[in-house]
Amino acid sequence: MTKRASNALEKLYTAFYEGRLHPACCTACAVGNICDASDVWKHFTDAHGSQKLTYVGSVNETFKKRINGYLPSELLAIEATFLRGCGYDLPIRRGSFKPTHPQSEEVLFNGLRAVVHHICELDGISDVMAISDSFLERLLSVCDKRSIKPSVSIS
Repeated sequence: MTKRASNALEKLYTAFYEGRLHPACCTACAVGNICDASDVWKHFTDAHGSQKLTYVGSVNETFKKRINGYLPSELLAIEATFLRGCGYDLPIRRGSFKPTHPQSEEVLFNGLRAVVHHICELDGISDVMAISDSFLERLLSVCDKRSIKPSVSIS
């Protein structure tokens, strides 16, 4: 696992479990948490969820400026992935579809799952959540064979 992926995943998991993950807040969304609750990244684009760099974003990208290891274009891609995973139509504009309950555990978990996969893909590492899903599937299969009713499920 790369250092930047490890740091990002730790921040995202912590934010999720502590209830500090919010897709509509620039300091509490996926990238806001990766950027240590800072909103400096929002100046890299004109619309939340857009992957189009502004002039500021392009200059930072050209000079290879990184925030916690990520280029501006990578941060915007991470955020877009998170928002899509949460069920948003992108980029977020007036009238675009938004989930009814953006802070529900299911919505946030779906966004977290998508962004973890994307971060692992960026760094060329195995999807850490896919390993967990595989284990859970095997566990449920064993429980099923033994007629045990587990309290967990795979969505």
